[in-house]
Amino acid sequence: MNLGAFSVSLAVKDLEASKQFYEKLGFSVFCGEPEQNWLILKNGDHIIGLFQGVFDNNILTFNPGWDQDAQPTDQYTDVRQLQQSLKEQGVEITNPVDESGTGPGSFMVTDPDGNVVLVDQHVG
Repeated sequence: MNLGAFSVSLAVKDLEASKQFYEKLGFSVFCGEPEQNWLILKNGDHIIGLFQGVFDNNILTFNPGWDQDAQPTDQYTDVRQLQQSLKEQGVEITNPVDESGTGPGSFMVTDPDGNVVLVDQHVG
């Protein structure tokens, strides 16, 4: 699952629940010390840090079809495919993109800690 450009650190209430949620988005543990309440997860070039009891608030934005310099990429997973995959895994979608369309579109999901994740595709 290729989500496009981004990276951020997140405040989480339950490290394991958050880890499981982000694994559904295609992230996997890159490094960390769960016994010290932190994990770093990676999905391609995207890096997020999960920190339990360290930070307070956050939001994520991913841009399918863009690299880290906001330049179009040749290959990416369309926002509609990402949305469909998450729906199939039981993730609730907020403001869903019309799956019958093409080109730019966006949707949001919320993780177990109430962090909003925006998937916002600008390319067609």
